[in-house]
Amino acid sequence: MTATLLTPALRFPNPRRADAEGLVAVGGDLSVARLLLAYRSGIFPWSVNPLTWWSPDPRGVLELDAFHLSRSLARTLRQGRFTISFDRAFRPVMEACAAPAPGRRDTWISPEFLEAYTELHRQGHAHSVECWLGPKLVGGVYGVAVGGLFAGESMFHQVSDASKVALFHLTERLREQHFELFDLQMLTPITRQLGGSELVRDQYLARLATAVARPCGWAGGSI
Repeated sequence: MTATLLTPALRFPNPRRADAEGLVAVGGDLSVARLLLAYRSGIFPWSVNPLTWWSPDPRGVLELDAFHLSRSLARTLRQGRFTISFDRAFRPVMEACAAPAPGRRDTWISPEFLEAYTELHRQGHAHSVECWLGPKLVGGVYGVAVGGLFAGESMFHQVSDASKVALFHLTERLREQHFELFDLQMLTPITRQLGGSELVRDQYLARLATAVARPCGWAGGSI
């Protein structure tokens, strides 16, 4: 199919009509209202010029009881090298996720995304987990919460295991707050190693409908 060209109206086409690569629509904006509608609909943005909206099939998820804690990661956690905080440095986490890194020359996290998701954070819909080594931010992950859905967006590390430690604590936080669905969008080698799996689109959308209807809180602070 040809991707739907969005109008100013606040609506998306059915994600089941996505093309073979998962493209649903083109256009629109990155307003808070449109972003929240997208996540509730099983859709997320991925580029700015043009602005594209996606719903891949299959969909990567991390079941909250399936996080794979390797012996080496468990040892890192026991050592207590890192301090973990929540929502203490949302924009710095995003900026670090967008920064050049070995094997990555560019990023989809454009200035437009930085501004849009920072506004989502200001309004209480986007959250971050930070991993600190002393005073230095060395790892983190951020994403969007809608009801009982948490949509993970990106993570980074500057010290070995820092992003994995942040993801572990994010998963624990989601379990504690009774979230139902941790969306990874698409699996990477790291998230697969940590227990990520895939759902076909129809399964994901059925799970999503239940998750977004469930009221869940998000507590900030440090551990």
